[in-house]
Amino acid sequence: MTDLLSDYGLFLAKTLTLVAAIALPLLMLLRSREEPPGGERLEIIDLGERYREMGEALKAASQPRKGRQRLRRKERRRARAAERDRPRLFVLDFHGDLKATDVASLREAVTAVLLDAGPEDEVLVRLENAGGVVSEHGLAASQLVRLRERGIPLTIAVDKVAASGGYLMACVADRLLAAPFAVVGSIGAVAGLPNFRRLLERHGVDFELHTAGAYKRTLTLFGENTEQGREKVREQLETIHRLFKDFIAEFRPAVDLQRVATGEYWYGPQALELGLVDRIQTSDDYLLAARERARIYQVKYTKKKKPMERLLASMQGRLQGLIGP
Repeated sequence: MTDLLSDYGLFLAKTLTLVAAIALPLLMLLRSREEPPGGERLEIIDLGERYREMGEALKAASQPRKGRQRLRRKERRRARAAERDRPRLFVLDFHGDLKATDVASLREAVTAVLLDAGPEDEVLVRLENAGGVVSEHGLAASQLVRLRERGIPLTIAVDKVAASGGYLMACVADRLLAAPFAVVGSIGAVAGLPNFRRLLERHGVDFELHTAGAYKRTLTLFGENTEQGREKVREQLETIHRLFKDFIAEFRPAVDLQRVATGEYWYGPQALELGLVDRIQTSDDYLLAARERARIYQVKYTKKKKPMERLLASMQGRLQGLIGP
């Protein structure tokens, strides 16, 4: 009887585990669909004020206690006087993934800046992007082109990586900065997928694929791939590569594309020698220097992500970390 109860308990535990494994993702998906839209907001952060507060705190800590209040008042009067008639520097952030999901926030932030900014102002984009889907990163680059077309000076700072689709965005800048160990380049196109046809055949599984149009499906996961299909994919990749190079040539005409459009990537100083960037400097140093000449505001457009979107974004980030630029 004891063995029977033990076996039953083990069976029940396995069953509950299996049900939980299946039900949890479904519940998350249903919940994400049921959640009402919202949580969207435009946030403006006065970075100049934040820097002033940091500087005041450090100065105050090194001053006698009696003089701290007087020092704060003096610093604030000086800061208010310096603010008058200075241009503005708007700071935008873009953190890329395979599908460039941050492009939705970027386009809203760019639109907000365009509603009020003028040629006397400037935009700094802190870019971190290792590339991914062509159409999504092309749209992200087009958002930055909107700023240039309005005559607003555009600076892009790459502290970590701007590779492949990331460099497609970065090359739009009037001034392109890179940290010493930032990864830049990877100007190329890639496509790949596994094929399970022989595995299915060994297990007696047939797969049928019906299309209308000679190239509706070039390569397939489960069917037999043909040399004609492979050649078409290579042709499409060459087209993408050519468009990529043409785009770079438009915004950085001095770059030797024969030398750099090989799919390789370089670190900051190498990228500077090749003309892929304009200066070796971190975004932090650029902002600290800019606070003497401009009022600095960070512009953030945030939208609350659904649980399933957060899960997928996390998975994409881990996958991209394994793949590399």
